[in-house]
Amino acid sequence: MDMGGGHGMGMGTGGATAAPAPGMAAAAAHAGMRKHFMHMTFYWGTQSEILFDGWPGARGGGMYALALAAVFALAVLLEFLGAYLSRSGRRAAVAVGAAAVHAARVGGGYVLMLALMSFNVGVLLAAVAGHAAGFLLFRAGLCGGRAAQVEDRAKGFLDPAAGC
Repeated sequence: MDMGGGHGMGMGTGGATAAPAPGMAAAAAHAGMRKHFMHMTFYWGTQSEILFDGWPGARGGGMYALALAAVFALAVLLEFLGAYLSRSGRRAAVAVGAAAVHAARVGGGYVLMLALMSFNVGVLLAAVAGHAAGFLLFRAGLCGGRAAQVEDRAKGFLDPAAGC
């Protein structure tokens, strides 16, 4: 019985070795590379990859804390950009600037979403805490600005809280 997957490379060849199949040479070249897998459920742990290959990885708790701080700061920045957009005027020059800020906010929202796709609970908590801190600082009036209105009177609908 040939247990070698039908390629003549396993048992049943009488000890003779056959040349590897064309795709097997490429697979053998990559055998030394690290295998990746992605969590499909939320998990706790400091050995996670967030946004980039190997970052923070298994580099220790300090790099993991830095990654969480970066996610937190990105969420705060997104809330700041949202508050800026709600206060901007509607003149042509201001509208171009507001469009650029909106594009940065949406792009940052997608990057934050990709970080959350690591399914690490610490990243999730850092993102939620960053959005909450940003809301308190920039939309609830703690940074000296006026408190944000829940409804946008000019548009008649709720202002979105996140960029994605």
